[in-house]
Amino acid sequence: MPGSEPVRLGRKRALPPCPNPLFLKWLTELRDEAREKGLKIQYVYQKAISSLNKYPLPLQNAKEAKILQNFGDGICKILDEKLQRHLRENGKKQMDDFRLLKLDYRRKKKREYVPQKRSGGYAVLLTLYRQSQIPGSKGYMFKMELQTEAQLLSEKSFSVPDLGSKYTAWSSVSTLIQKNLVIKTHNPARYSLTEQGLALAERLESAEQGTKGEEVEEEEEGDIVDIRPGSDVDGTESDSQTTSRKTNGGCLLPGTYEIILCVDFIETTGGSQHRKQELVKELQRNGVNFDVRKLNVGDFLWVAREKVAPVPGQLRAPVARELVLDYIIERKRMDDLCGSIIDGRFREQKFRLKRCGLRRPVYLVEECGTAASHLSLPETTLQQAIVNTQVVDGFFVKRVQDVRESAAYLTVMTRYLTKLYQNRALLCRSRELEGDEGSGEEERGNPSCSLISFAEFNHGAVKNKCQTVREVFARQLMQISGLSGDKAAAILEQYSTPHSLLSAYEQCRSEAEKEKLLSSIRYGKLKRNLGPALSRTVYQLYCTPGALT
Repeated sequence: MPGSEPVRLGRKRALPPCPNPLFLKWLTELRDEAREKGLKIQYVYQKAISSLNKYPLPLQNAKEAKILQNFGDGICKILDEKLQRHLRENGKKQMDDFRLLKLDYRRKKKREYVPQKRSGGYAVLLTLYRQSQIPGSKGYMFKMELQTEAQLLSEKSFSVPDLGSKYTAWSSVSTLIQKNLVIKTHNPARYSLTEQGLALAERLESAEQGTKGEEVEEEEEGDIVDIRPGSDVDGTESDSQTTSRKTNGGCLLPGTYEIILCVDFIETTGGSQHRKQELVKELQRNGVNFDVRKLNVGDFLWVAREKVAPVPGQLRAPVARELVLDYIIERKRMDDLCGSIIDGRFREQKFRLKRCGLRRPVYLVEECGTAASHLSLPETTLQQAIVNTQVVDGFFVKRVQDVRESAAYLTVMTRYLTKLYQNRALLCRSRELEGDEGSGEEERGNPSCSLISFAEFNHGAVKNKCQTVREVFARQLMQISGLSGDKAAAILEQYSTPHSLLSAYEQCRSEAEKEKLLSSIRYGKLKRNLGPALSRTVYQLYCTPGALT
């Protein structure tokens, strides 16, 4: 019939059986009896039946049914009497068998979790499995290297969420941990496969290899070349970039990247707006390719950014990889230097620059001219702090007169680094790996450089991140007057935690031996002794009961 509604096709979900069939049977009988007699209580029984059908758990007696809607004392008393009569007539064994039958409906086989192909979870499992199969592998991966390697196996981005969503491919890692397929340990986090995850990853890998084998057979058997749009011939050029990224892995070959100056956004906003905007205008006037972003340590640095082209059919271009060059600049005006010395930021900034993972830290000092005589500290104190930064701490110090000279220095450095790295293949390394080689690469003329990714560098330089016991111990030691970062690092090489230091004090036989425990520790490039005075101060700080006088 033309006016009839269209037939709705689809699978209907089967309703689970009621776990309380006896109570349902008796209530149905009571409802039918009331309906034959024309009693309105039939509607009460019908409501009770509806509530019972919705309840998913078995009831042991009629009293438990009081928690259900439309079950009053009268209905519960009737059901309890019928239940007692049923037990007397049929015996306990039949009732026990009946209870077992009631629980059978809940025994359903759980479906095994298998991530969808080319999803984030699929890529993470395969990446961890392939890394574990490499001879001599460390058995785990850090977050940044895992994201980089897994991105090649996933259709979704591990860093940029889809349009209209806040989730990335990395969000699936929490599901893998919850399903006991991946385990997360240590800080910084290390990710590895569990036994269950290893078994699932082996199956995914075998399925992946089988799919590749079928594709190769189809290509060999095909004699006709399809030249329609979207065919393999047409898509060879568009897939060349993806293929090259897979082939090179974490390596940026010469000509595939460009050098970019990164400027901390604090250097362009707040404070003296005119002076900071002047720096940006000077860089633009000099033709410097720069990018303003948040830097957790330092004011300027340079990255090698991969050149990527938009992919036809995709909204966003592929995420470009960025490796941080070994040069970082901390910019200081004389007034800022004075304030940082007074509030203690100066020592902390030097300490954080030393441990940021970059080998060439630079202090860019802007002179104030006659304005330096009106600061809170004498000019001689500020000049001594600058000399100590260069001689004692080992930083390269560049002095300039104003913002214009600062922009000129950044311009010259950008051009120098562009020429220095133009014929070099850049490799991505992790800053957590100890024994990092390549500190003398530039002196040896090696064309391959091992650099940190920008995401890992900036994450590791967060000021208020969760700190290890070793890092907190270092900050405690540096609060002692006269104990610099080099001296604290020398103490940490032998006693990495307060517990190890206190244990060493307990093994000393006398007070004099305890006071001189740290005096022979050598620090810095000149390998000088820490000295008895500083050793005695540290001992008194950690071993004197009560308040220090």
